[in-house]
Amino acid sequence: MSQITSHILDTTKGKPAQGILILLFQLQNNNWKEIGRSITNSDGRVTDFLEKNAIAQPGIYKLKFETKSYYDQQTVKSFYPFVEIVFEITGGEHYHVPLLLNPFGYSTYRGS
Repeated sequence: MSQITSHILDTTKGKPAQGILILLFQLQNNNWKEIGRSITNSDGRVTDFLEKNAIAQPGIYKLKFETKSYYDQQTVKSFYPFVEIVFEITGGEHYHVPLLLNPFGYSTYRGS
């Protein structure tokens, strides 16, 4: 498992959101640089943004969740074509960033 992980729960269904592309960016010189990407598995999780033993440098990071295609596949109208969550890494511990998602809202928190 990488140092940065995520998962998505579709709160409308009460189930994991499978098949959503999530991109990981790092802020470098005031520009976002993509450093990883993955697609949520059947449990709505991504555990492989970074290589298994890689440690992210302290700094500002962003996860971009490509939610539009997920809802388009279900023919569900939604308000947010994507969701971006910006967070700060200060050390070598594990950072889990979950997304609770529905077609017209979302929330997040620092997971464990």
